Amino acid sequence: MAKTSKLCLAKWRLWITSLLFCITAADIRYSVPEESKTKYVIGNLSKDLNLDSNRLRFRKARLDYQGDKRYCEVDLDSGNLFVLERIDREMLCGATSPCLMHFEFVLENPLELHNVVLEVQDINDNPPVFPKDSIKLEISEAAPTGSKLQIARARDLDVGMNSVQRYILSQNKHFVLDTKSNKDRYVDIVLKNSLDRETKGEHSFILSAVDGGNPPKSGTVVIEVHVLDMNDNAPLFSQPLYNTRLSENAVPGTFVIKIAATDEDQGANGQITYYINHLSDNTKELFKIDEHSGEISVTGQLDHEKSSSYEMEVQAEDGGGQTGHCKVVIEIDDVNDNAPVISVKSLKNQIPENIPPGSEIAVINVKDQDSGENSRVSCSIPTSLPFQLQPYIKSYFIITTTGSLDREQIENYNVTITATDGGTPPLYSNITLNIQVSDINDNFPTFELQTYAVYVSENNKPGTSVCSVSANDPDWRQNGTVLYSPVPSEVNGVPVSSFLSINGDTGVIHAVRSFDYEQFRNFTVKVVARDNGSPPLSSNVTVKVFITDENDNSPQILYPVPDGKSLMTEMVPKATLSGSLVSKVIAVDADSGQNAWLSYQTVKSTDPGLFSIGLHTGEIKTQRDISESDSMKQNLVVSVKDNGQPSLSTTCAVNLLISDNLSEVPELKDKTYEDNNSKLTSYLIIALVCVSTFFMTFIILIVAVKFCHRRKPRLLFDGAVAVPSAYLPPNYSEVDGAGTLRSSYNYDTYLTTGSRTSDFKFVSSYNENTLPAVGTLMKSDIDSN
Repeated sequence: MAKTSKLCLAKWRLWITSLLFCITAADIRYSVPEESKTKYVIGNLSKDLNLDSNRLRFRKARLDYQGDKRYCEVDLDSGNLFVLERIDREMLCGATSPCLMHFEFVLENPLELHNVVLEVQDINDNPPVFPKDSIKLEISEAAPTGSKLQIARARDLDVGMNSVQRYILSQNKHFVLDTKSNKDRYVDIVLKNSLDRETKGEHSFILSAVDGGNPPKSGTVVIEVHVLDMNDNAPLFSQPLYNTRLSENAVPGTFVIKIAATDEDQGANGQITYYINHLSDNTKELFKIDEHSGEISVTGQLDHEKSSSYEMEVQAEDGGGQTGHCKVVIEIDDVNDNAPVISVKSLKNQIPENIPPGSEIAVINVKDQDSGENSRVSCSIPTSLPFQLQPYIKSYFIITTTGSLDREQIENYNVTITATDGGTPPLYSNITLNIQVSDINDNFPTFELQTYAVYVSENNKPGTSVCSVSANDPDWRQNGTVLYSPVPSEVNGVPVSSFLSINGDTGVIHAVRSFDYEQFRNFTVKVVARDNGSPPLSSNVTVKVFITDENDNSPQILYPVPDGKSLMTEMVPKATLSGSLVSKVIAVDADSGQNAWLSYQTVKSTDPGLFSIGLHTGEIKTQRDISESDSMKQNLVVSVKDNGQPSLSTTCAVNLLISDNLSEVPELKDKTYEDNNSKLTSYLIIALVCVSTFFMTFIILIVAVKFCHRRKPRLLFDGAVAVPSAYLPPNYSEVDGAGTLRSSYNYDTYLTTGSRTSDFKFVSSYNENTLPAVGTLMKSDIDSN
């Protein structure tokens, strides 16, 4: 309710005032400088309003102001308007211009209302003031010229000419005021010259604001411009190229070199990180760089032979991405860590044994991956070999022969080549070349023996191996393959191929037929050994074949004639004394050696104690003197046995007649005559049959010879048996022949002294003649006649 009453009162009051103004209102205007002293008379209201100054008090003249303070008052005695309190225009109006104060001059009786407008005039009582005493600004050094810095304007409470009229910037190289801009809130400071933080990082200057008062007042502010770093400086190395040397045997972790780059930028822009650029995979494994310190160290195994130097580009990068580069060259010093390497460029693995001296057989290349003296190489081969090593061109060497070669002595050579470098200590390597000497047919087949003596038992089976000949040919393969063949020849007019055959591959000799010692005892054949070379080479050897005897012949009694084919009686005088030779059994054996050693024994005797026979001579001797009581006819059965295994024997009968003449025994004569007649008839018949048989045999032989000429000839034997020459062991030394007669031995026996009809004579001389195998000694025709 109270608020409502007041509101209604105010409305009434306002309506009344408005009504009065409509009737009596009048406006009057005064001006007063601010800060005027109190009692300062602004003007005379009485005079200006045509009022009676004496009635002012009566009319209750007063000055109403709508503010808290009463800046002016009216002197009721004089009517003057004077300053009551300090007037501060800036406080009243601030920046408003003009600064007007409205007063109401009220009079009563009658009521008058006058509007008094008091203009407070500004005086230059306030200097320009900046918001801060100092202003810190940041600007990038990369800011282009013409860039502006906005500075808050200085505040001057005064107005008009007393306000800030101009700004003054202390002299500097980089900044100027923008005089053209007219901004209420800011002053533009323009960058005239580009900044370089690395040259000068901070700039300080004074901005002054000057008003238009008289005297003018000014205000200043210190402007500190901090140049923000821009990454406008790339890292810079102290030198563009770094050179260093390093031994190739440097172990991992070895320090190589330290590089350094500088960057004038600040902060992250000036923090440098080091990298190695453009490295191959192998090089990356050899070196590393500390990204903060720039120290390069070894991480792998260096090898001068792979690379004698390493060139790398090192990049220094700051935090802003700017980079700088330098080159690092690392020379790798050689260490003698590589032995020479021998490689064969050309090699004749096989050379003929007749290669002439001085012939080239191999070309080798020797390299040492080291350098300098470490790579100087010398080569050698053993002097004992028939080869020599000669330098050729650069690092090449040739191997040539120095003498003649003989594959049969040495068929391959291991040539060891030794290469030594010039390092300290020296290193060496070697390689062995295997050189085969190929064969040429330069060797004749050589038999193991100069002459082969072969002993073959008679009665051998055909096809039996007789012996084996062997010839050695030191040549190789076909040059050393030997084939055997007999040299065409004849034995007793018969080709030797009828006796022996030879295996051409093995040299084994076989008997083609069975041999008979009694027909022939030895023969000779030549065997040729021929290799398969081109041209072939050959040699021959003599093979002597000896037929060894076998006991295949029984003793043959020559005297007396066995089987009673003739009457052979020896006359023994009655006066024969003990030990006298009365007769002799003569026998031969076609065998030889001990097979022909004969022994004689009495198998049966009329009077065993009267006669004895020599064991090896066959001589019949008396053992005692002949007495009258002894029988006139004595018959002895003698066995002749050879010494073979098993032994063979033959018996014969020896008839002895103890008498001084044949007349004492008449029956002997008659019997002899009858026997001779019957035997003569038998002889005639036998002769006729033999002549017929001989004729028929002759015809058959002619036909057979012609037929055999068309085919392979066969060896014909004449059936003759060669009686061996005398050979006896010591216990047979008293006998001149093996139970045979001497070659000049004649033995005559007569039945009667004066008659030649009934006596027979053995007058045969055995020397080297042959006896027919089936023949026997017959009684002489002279005796029969």
